[in-house]
Amino acid sequence: MNRSKQAGMATKTIVVLLVNLALASVHHLAEAQQTKKVPRIGYLSGASGDAKNPGPSVEAFRQGLQDLGYVEGKNILVEYRYAQGKLDQVPGLVAELVQLKPNVLVVDTLTGIHAAKQATKTISIVMVTTQDPVATGIIDTLARPGGNITGVTSLSRELSGKRLELLKEVIPGVSRVGVLSGNPGSLGNAPIKKEYEAAGRSLKIPLQFLEVRGPNPNLEGAFQAGIKGRVSALITISGPLLNRYPKQIADLAIKNRLPSMCEGSQYVEAGGLMSYAANDADLYRRAATYVDKILKGTKAADLPVEQPTKFEFVINLRTAKQLGLTIPQSVLFRADKVIR
Repeated sequence: MNRSKQAGMATKTIVVLLVNLALASVHHLAEAQQTKKVPRIGYLSGASGDAKNPGPSVEAFRQGLQDLGYVEGKNILVEYRYAQGKLDQVPGLVAELVQLKPNVLVVDTLTGIHAAKQATKTISIVMVTTQDPVATGIIDTLARPGGNITGVTSLSRELSGKRLELLKEVIPGVSRVGVLSGNPGSLGNAPIKKEYEAAGRSLKIPLQFLEVRGPNPNLEGAFQAGIKGRVSALITISGPLLNRYPKQIADLAIKNRLPSMCEGSQYVEAGGLMSYAANDADLYRRAATYVDKILKGTKAADLPVEQPTKFEFVINLRTAKQLGLTIPQSVLFRADKVIR
């Protein structure tokens, strides 16, 4: 073989190698670009949970994402953190998530929402809250929240009064109602207390606030204080701490012969008497739609905060029987769900 042919073959080999290298580079670049395009979500739950048992709220959020075509690990990444009902850990968990630079933060405690608001002005925040986000200083207005926060709120101003009204219908002679709440120093407790105090005055029902602290609340002590104060019924305020103990709270209410009105149906399913609240699963599924809109380019400031349009009234007749109560037919007819 002469030198010219050898040179030609060498040149062709080099060209082929360069083309293959170029193609490989393009392929790797495309893969890297695809990886960068996968959005990352930071999710902070105030409740208990872990990878194996994330809890009903996280499951509902995941279902909402799936309904919108998202598959975790493929076209969306979600970093979860759980406060386990310990609100003092929330700011640190928020800081962890912010350092990961997610596209969106999802937060479901008032303490967490305020911590996220202080931690970042650039990352969009989707809140799920039981509070009035305007009254608590989170956003400007429901219609135009402004800033980088939007989401859903589960309570209206009428709910506290409605719960007391329903208790009064079921127990016409109710004389004093205990209001069980967790972590009295938390940001959300003061406005809740004001709402129930106003409703109690309006309906002429004296209230006794039974407050417990985490991480290991003395629930039996709270009930003993209520019995000593002669409460004849109980309202349980939903929150990260108490939501860990629906069965224990329901059992103590039955043991102490206290008809209970709760802020979430999970308490009634565990043995509480009644609940009147928005559907939590719906709220978390709706939070997923906010994430979707933000990932597609809508600014959080331009997404109105949603309030539920429907509230569920749930009654546990098995518990009523244990308490020796007869639920009036006029009340039963209004129930969305009756556990028999």
